Amino acid sequence: MLKGIGTAAALTFLVTGCSLKEPVAEAAQVPVQGGTVAAGVPAEAADPLEGVPSLEGKTVGIAAKDIVHDFSRVVYEELQTRIEGLGGTVIATQAEAKDDKHVSNVENLLAQQPDAIVVILGDAQTLSPALKKVSEAGVALFTIDFQSEYSINNVTSDNWTIGSTLARTLAEDIGGKGKIIAFNGFPGVTPCRIRYNELKMVLEDYPGIEIQQPELQDKYEGTIEDAKKQIQDQLRRLPAGEIDAIWSCWDIPLIGAAQAIDPTGDNNIKLYGVDAEPGALDLIADAGSSYTGTVAQQTKAMAAQSIANVALFLGERADEVPTTSYLAPIFVNKTNVNQVRRDLGI
Repeated sequence: MLKGIGTAAALTFLVTGCSLKEPVAEAAQVPVQGGTVAAGVPAEAADPLEGVPSLEGKTVGIAAKDIVHDFSRVVYEELQTRIEGLGGTVIATQAEAKDDKHVSNVENLLAQQPDAIVVILGDAQTLSPALKKVSEAGVALFTIDFQSEYSINNVTSDNWTIGSTLARTLAEDIGGKGKIIAFNGFPGVTPCRIRYNELKMVLEDYPGIEIQQPELQDKYEGTIEDAKKQIQDQLRRLPAGEIDAIWSCWDIPLIGAAQAIDPTGDNNIKLYGVDAEPGALDLIADAGSSYTGTVAQQTKAMAAQSIANVALFLGERADEVPTTSYLAPIFVNKTNVNQVRRDLGI
């Protein structure tokens, strides 16, 4: 199957006024081999579905790992809207954050012989055998935030940039020294693995910063309350002032961490996550909260880009579908949180 340099399918756009660190003019994403990069030139945001083939008569399955947090839920819902908008039929499943159910959902979708399957997130070790079956059956497989050798195209934010920028911001905000707590419960989830590896790489250049051992293990079910209890335990166990920051590859654990820290009045502990969950944005907008920064992903645009790629591939325009479509992430802190919420409508 052809995986060339994209044209219309590889066009995505930044939101006006925000980049990861500093405001920039709205910039187009231009295609390169294997993905897209920010061009840094003014452009008007365009719908990636404009001019793509219809999906009339086509069936597209969706297998989401969960719709527990805002990122997955918005992508899941937007995928269905976009498929139906192109005249296609949707079979939508979500696995309630259970890996075994995620595998079963993919296999059940395959048994229904759709024209394509879109997978949202997943654990590489448990899900790969099922994705191999999809590929071997000749069903077009697309992924969102899940890199797989069996996927025709993966739509994702630039997680290397997310991870390194978040880590550098954390390191600079605490003055290049101190002790941090890291939630690291999902090494098999590609975005989390990349973001954590970038954290470790950045901290090699900040020898004065230490990650508290053992690292904390976040979990999908009951995440906020579990994280709150874990941080409360850490605050009771460790000397006052021992921890300078808390890091997580997603926002939900840090909402619980903020619930543990904020009532103490100690906002010297800074919290950094990813996904721009509404609850996290509310805390960042609160001057009295310890929640310091997150990274917003263009969730609706990611869903639209994925379906554009599906439509192009099924419409015999596979040469326009890149292996990876990157969308620009946006760093959010207490200074720009209200602007980002306006720009992204979140």
